[in-house]
Formats: sequence, structure tokens, C-alpha cells
Amino acid sequence: MFDFLSEKFSGVLGWLKDKGRLSGENVQQAMDQVKEALLEADVPYELVDEFLSSVKQEAVGQKIEAKLNPGQIFIKIVHNKLLSFLGGDTSAGAVSFQIPSIIMFIGLQGSGKTTTISKLAWWILKEAKKRNKKRKILLASVDFYRPAAVDQLEILAKKVGVDFYRAQSNNPLKAAIEIEKYFKINGYAHLFLDTSGRLHIDNEMIKELREIDGRLKPKYKILVLDAMSGQESLRVARAFEEGVGFSSAILSKMDSDARGGAAFSFRYALKKPLNFVGFGEKFEDIEPFIPERMATRILGMGDIMTLLEKAEESSDVEDQEEVSKRLMQGNFTLDDFAKQLDMLEKMGSLKRIMQYVPGMPQFSAETIEEGQKEAKRFKVIISSMTLKERFFPKILDSSRKQRIAKGSGSSAQEINKLLVKFEQGKQMAKKLKKMGKLNFFK
Repeated sequence: MFDFLSEKFSGVLGWLKDKGRLSGENVQQAMDQVKEALLEADVPYELVDEFLSSVKQEAVGQKIEAKLNPGQIFIKIVHNKLLSFLGGDTSAGAVSFQIPSIIMFIGLQGSGKTTTISKLAWWILKEAKKRNKKRKILLASVDFYRPAAVDQLEILAKKVGVDFYRAQSNNPLKAAIEIEKYFKINGYAHLFLDTSGRLHIDNEMIKELREIDGRLKPKYKILVLDAMSGQESLRVARAFEEGVGFSSAILSKMDSDARGGAAFSFRYALKKPLNFVGFGEKFEDIEPFIPERMATRILGMGDIMTLLEKAEESSDVEDQEEVSKRLMQGNFTLDDFAKQLDMLEKMGSLKRIMQYVPGMPQFSAETIEEGQKEAKRFKVIISSMTLKERFFPKILDSSRKQRIAKGSGSSAQEINKLLVKFEQGKQMAKKLKKMGKLNFFK
């Protein structure tokens, strides 16, 4: 997510660090490179010019503050402008849905609308669970245009753990009325209504959506946009806004070859909130779109807050506190290390985790895959140790290592590598703790 823009921005900002001041000349050089990056990311030309003009106006002639070099000042300026384009210094992604409410989803065929509905249902259940609450959610579809669309949503609803209702009528409007009646009679908190899409926007689809909108009067209308479509996504959004209107949007497929242009442009161009971004195929592959966090990601500064939230969701609170206490006392063990490897595995792919860490370099897919395999080997090695060895790794002499290697199908060299990584992990934990409130290293 934002890998392309992040890599480009990091390269542009690096060479400014040794400059004595922000002159018109070196700012223009940076602007030319930023412009190229944004255009390559498929940001509309007029928005690129508007963004660059606002950055240059503020950057030229800036005085160098104590402890800040020109590169850092420039980053600060670009960050503030990015924040403005992405939606401002607000928690725009921290949305909640009124109870009861009908939430109508619209979008083109192939945008990932049906999958996104199941992800959002999963997200609402998760957020409610954090507050020791439950949410009774109903999923239903009036998408009779795409073959098996209704069946797909029914399967996803079952996997997420929410209810599904199949209308008897095959007429979209009559089916919607039938679904609404079932929703009200059974006292659901939310109805997620999937509507039919087309490969392209046409009058028939808009007419159908208007009829359903006029009859059900949904509290929320959410547009699902394919992030891979670049500038085309803005044209699609404008067409839906003119045709039926919508309250907010979700960008899907942000893990694909999308270069971030749609996310960069949407809020500023449409003046509509972008509440979530979707990526991957799993239910948990959805995040609130919080402008402040997205701006830091684009600038290659990571996203520690999201990383912390994912860590908290992926580990037991009591375990976190115990590990935190031992780390503070200098007693972090290999057993704790194994638990952290388990937690990282639950958090998702190593590639995705790395995107949240500030200053993390870009690695090839092969390197990342090898890192994941290495983590699994480490867990097997630790599981072959005695409890005493896990708590006191300094007792691992040659004979113990040979026994562990035989039991885990590894080698003494791999065990030594594990021990080195273990020490590096303790140092990293201390650094992360300094960067923010990290519960499991607290």
C-alpha cells in the first residue's frame, strides 16, 4: 500500500538534507521529481499542479530551524500539504454506523464490492467485541445481474458469522422491499445491501439504484472503488455522485499494482470522505482510512499507530503485560521471542508489517519470503529447546546445540543465527518502545 509513492518521495527528499537553505533552485528540482512521481502514480495533472504550487509557495525562503535541516523542513511542508489533500488532520477513518441503519453499497462490477461488504461486516463485529458488545448484522443482495453474486455473498456471510437473507423476488426493487421488511421485523442493527453493478455505468443501472434508494432511504450509501483504476476511479465516482449520490467511499485492491493515485486524489477532488481501504482476500484485510497515518506512509515514515493496533489485536493482553514486564527487567527470553514470532504471524505477511515501520528499506519478494521461512524455522528450533534453555540461552554450548539441531532438523549455524536475531530483537523492542506506547513491549 503506497509502496510506489513512498519509494519515490523518499528518493526525492534524501538529497535535500545537505543543502544550506531551501532556495528556489533546489526546491524546483525537488518539485520536478515529485511531479514525475505523482503523474506516474496516475494523479490527475491539474491536481498535481495544484499540490506542487501550494508546496513551493510555502517552501521557498523558509528559514532553517534549529535541529532541522532543509530536507526535514521540506518533509514537514509536504506532509502538511499531503494531509490537506487526503482529508485533513482528522480521524476520518474512525467511522461508526447509527443503529439501526441500512447501508447500501454501490459500484461497478469487478470493483470488489461483495468482498468489501463482508470485510466491513467483519470489522464492525471486531470493533463491537472490543467494547464487549455484539452487533446483529444482516447481509442481502439484489445483484441479479452478475451470475452467482447472491450465492457468493451468502457464503461470505456464513464465514464472517453474520446472517444472510435471500429474497424470493428476482426484481431488484421488489427484492429490496422484501429484504427491508425482514430486516425490520427481526430487529437487526445493520443491513448491508449489495446492489448490482455493470462493467460500465449505464442508465438502466442508475435507474435501478435510484428506485431502491428512493424506496429504502438508506442511512448510508457507500461507493466501492477499484484502486487499480487510477484516474478512471475519479470519473466513476463523479458519475455515481451525479446519478444516485453516495455518502462515502471505500478503496479496494490497495495491495495490487495500484500506485496510490486514487487515494491521493479522491478526497480533494470529490470532497467526500474516504473511510476505508481494502487489500488482500482475508476478512481482516481492511483498514480505516486515517489521513494522518496515510500521509506518513506515503513519505516513508511508517505508521506506528496502526502497527500497535494490529499488535494488540493479535496477542493476549495478559501475555503482553508479562512480556513487557520481563523486558523492562532485562529478562526477555527465547520463550517470549517465540511468542512474538507467533504474534507477527497473526498480524499478517512480513511485507505488510514492514510497511508500517518507519525507515524500513524496500526488500524484494524473495527476501521477504525467506524472512518468513526463517521465522518459522526459528519457532521450530525454540520448540526443541528445554524450558531452561529458553530462559537462559547463554547455557547453549556445543553439545546442547547439536541436540537441538537434531531435534529440529536444523544446524548449529542456524541456531547461532537465531541467537543473533534474538539479541537484535531485544534492541529493536527498546527502540520501538521509545517511539510510542507499544503495549506488548511496555
